[in-house]
Amino acid sequence: MLYRTMPKNGDKLSILGYGCMRLPEKGGRIDEAAAKAQLRRAIDGGVNYLDTAAFYHMGGSEPFLGTALGEGYRAKVKLATKLPYWVVKTRADMDSLLNVQLSKLRTDHIDYYLVHNLSGEGLKRMLGLGMADFVARARADGRIVNIGFSAHVPTSEFKTIVDGFDWGFCQIQYNFLDTMSQAGTEGLKYAASKGLGVIVMEPLRGGMLARKSPQVQAVWDSAEDKRSPAEWALRWLWDQPEVTVVLSGMSDMQQVDENVRIAGAAPAGSLTQEERSLVTKAVEAYRSLMKVGCTGCGYCMPCPEGIDIPAHFQAYNYKYMAGGIGSWRVNYLALLGGGLEGNAWVPVSSCASCGKCAEACPQRIEVPEKLKEVEREFGGLDTKLFLVIGRLFLKFTNWKVTRAAARVG
Repeated sequence: MLYRTMPKNGDKLSILGYGCMRLPEKGGRIDEAAAKAQLRRAIDGGVNYLDTAAFYHMGGSEPFLGTALGEGYRAKVKLATKLPYWVVKTRADMDSLLNVQLSKLRTDHIDYYLVHNLSGEGLKRMLGLGMADFVARARADGRIVNIGFSAHVPTSEFKTIVDGFDWGFCQIQYNFLDTMSQAGTEGLKYAASKGLGVIVMEPLRGGMLARKSPQVQAVWDSAEDKRSPAEWALRWLWDQPEVTVVLSGMSDMQQVDENVRIAGAAPAGSLTQEERSLVTKAVEAYRSLMKVGCTGCGYCMPCPEGIDIPAHFQAYNYKYMAGGIGSWRVNYLALLGGGLEGNAWVPVSSCASCGKCAEACPQRIEVPEKLKEVEREFGGLDTKLFLVIGRLFLKFTNWKVTRAAARVG
């Protein structure tokens, strides 16, 4: 296992982190025996960074880890979990939520505590509620060691968050298809330049980049060194020195063993120029499957009607790059269903065809026409029903977490 140094505190973290959002399940619940065996196999193989959150596995991930990290395993790892800021209403809520998480995780401290899925406006609200005092007191009494944030926001907003508080680290979605969306490569380098450690999530885009698409597989097959699609995606990330840890949501033992093996042989700068060019060709192959040539640059925003144009196009493209299978509806919910915060969602049917977006688009996309395609694709009853059910589930999970915190508070 290779390790990289967290800039602000000197921690030596395994370049492979264990993401506990996609643990193996049985009967709709975590298969605790299988998940425990996999988790401990990874730790025995050198993984020392574990990432969870209050909402993962319908609230089951944190209690599972509290049990699985017994028998001395808690002392072998740095544990990360997240503050669901959207349920915070008062300064006292922050302490209540943290105390519930400590209880579930059966620990007296969180090594890496993140404000979950933070936005620019969210940061302003949290600071107004006393987040700085909460962090200072929780660090002083030892309940948290390091403070960071995770975010799925555009680059400019991401930079604002980076500069808005004295963070130690951050967590971003990043892979070779997301170099210009969300924080992107620019955000990665910006955070690193500010001394923040960078934890990468979604390195395989929810598993999509691990699937063997015929068009993309033809590119990988042309390489001199034969590697799985997942290995190419992981090696591309670890090739970049700004990346501290890459999280992988490993759901079976084979994935654990493969990822641990790769993480022992992928130092920064290890890809050859030919191999980097091969990844570029793979990106081109993926983009050939896209329905819209959107790069996520955001020049079309803000939309006068409030439509999140890049997010709609990303969801549309995701479905076809994933072959129409797997988690595309979950991706759609996360991008456009209000996410965990339950924000208002503006459908593409609200488009007034003003044309301002098309005029601003550097890719010369006929945006209003493409939005009509998105409406035809996602306007069906099945997708609308999934969206409604998904939002209700998220509201229910929010309620469960808030109620648990209220009991402690």
